[in-house]
Amino acid sequence: MTLANPRCHDYPTPQMVRAFEQFNHGAFWHQHETLELIWRAEQDETIRNFYKGILQVGVGFHHVTRRNYNGVIKVLTRGINYLKPYAPDCMGVDVRRLLDEASRVLEQVHALGPERMDEINIAELPQVHYQTE
Repeated sequence: MTLANPRCHDYPTPQMVRAFEQFNHGAFWHQHETLELIWRAEQDETIRNFYKGILQVGVGFHHVTRRNYNGVIKVLTRGINYLKPYAPDCMGVDVRRLLDEASRVLEQVHALGPERMDEINIAELPQVHYQTE
């Protein structure tokens, strides 16, 4: 762990698992709502950006499904930047894999441009890979 954050050794809470499952089923708006509740309730500033990062990556993918080029570029970039300090893993999440896969989506969006966003296969958007206790 780049941050050496002791909280990264924790396993995801049931609420987090719910958000990850929403994310993995393409319910990106719902994962946003679930993670936002977790993030807002969190007092530990050193872990809040981890929650925000996953939340933002999911919102970026939501923009992909809506073919919102500018939204994807802005929000997915922000989510990736929030998550970088937590690689390679945190709270049971394979952060490195999520970063690599989200970065590939971002590169694809840049390459296609706004007029060819419909060429992105929504069914192949990355998932959050995690483990519980």
